[in-house]
Amino acid sequence: MSNSANTDGGLRERKRAATRTAITAVARSMTAARGLSGFTVEEVCEEAGISRRTFFNYFHSKEDAVIGSFSDELPEDALETFNRNPTRTPGSISGTLLAALHVLTVTLMERSSISRTEVQQFIAAITAEPQLLARLTLEGEARERQFAALVAAREGLEPDHPEVMTATALFGAVSKKTAQQFFSEDNARPYRGILEQNLNAARKLFAQPLATNQQLGPNPLETSKDPA
Repeated sequence: MSNSANTDGGLRERKRAATRTAITAVARSMTAARGLSGFTVEEVCEEAGISRRTFFNYFHSKEDAVIGSFSDELPEDALETFNRNPTRTPGSISGTLLAALHVLTVTLMERSSISRTEVQQFIAAITAEPQLLARLTLEGEARERQFAALVAAREGLEPDHPEVMTATALFGAVSKKTAQQFFSEDNARPYRGILEQNLNAARKLFAQPLATNQQLGPNPLETSKDPA
């Protein structure tokens, strides 16, 4: 592919991203101010400076526009790096999975154009229209399944393998907490540093031995007995 083709493709993608972001910003602003039933798709189009046809090229409904590009596909080059040369252990996750997940997540966040203002718009829209929480929950569950499938494919395991499910749940929880900290109003730290701090904290916790055969404290049933 020529440099011109690469440039044109990159420009088209940036224009698409800008249009998608503009639609989402308008939909969230209107939802926060009026609720979902308080405006029409036509009003979103007018405010965003697009046609109705363009709106439906990006989103199926107002709800989709408010949720935004949560389920966009991952960049091919980032996925290629993620899947590169995993050191597989039969029946278990590889020793390079955490590092690969870290690189993938940082890459996606550093490429993302999402701003603190957009996050605040989203929170305001959800606050004004709590019914969107159910939709967001479904989107989150779908994304978690996609993430589990991604990890499973890299590791050569099934998506319901215990180590895949645990890796997906734990890394997802750390990533969610990191995003909350990063987008908070008083934060000045880079995403990468916050994520690394949280992952290292999780590693320290889960490196502790599991005392499955030991009594960790007094038995409340025994201590509550009256002395004979």
